[in-house]
Amino acid sequence: MSQMITWIRVADVSQAKSFYLEGLGARLVLEQGDCCILGYGDSAFLGLCTRPPPRETPGLLLCFVEDDVDARVAALVAAGATLEKAPADNLTYRIYHAFLRDPDGHHLEVQRFWDAEWSQPST
Repeated sequence: MSQMITWIRVADVSQAKSFYLEGLGARLVLEQGDCCILGYGDSAFLGLCTRPPPRETPGLLLCFVEDDVDARVAALVAAGATLEKAPADNLTYRIYHAFLRDPDGHHLEVQRFWDAEWSQPST
């Protein structure tokens, strides 16, 4: 597998697209009418589709890794997110992170790993 798209249901694809473009600095990759695909880097994609919301979204957490957590959280709040937990260190997971909700109620996390090499294969 070389790429992955995470799809979420939204009430209004235009509103959600604006939120993620402004709040997370995404780029628009593909317009599909009632759906669109946004890109982050070369291989991370978020798909948004206007669909009836699910009754519950247990376990769904969109986590965005960001060097400047504080600035990204401020941008998300300015774009319409609700802050649930202010940025703070988490000693257990060795991260600095915050939790928010997007305008459709999806749970978001913005985090920075203490170890910048976290994604490198261990030897």
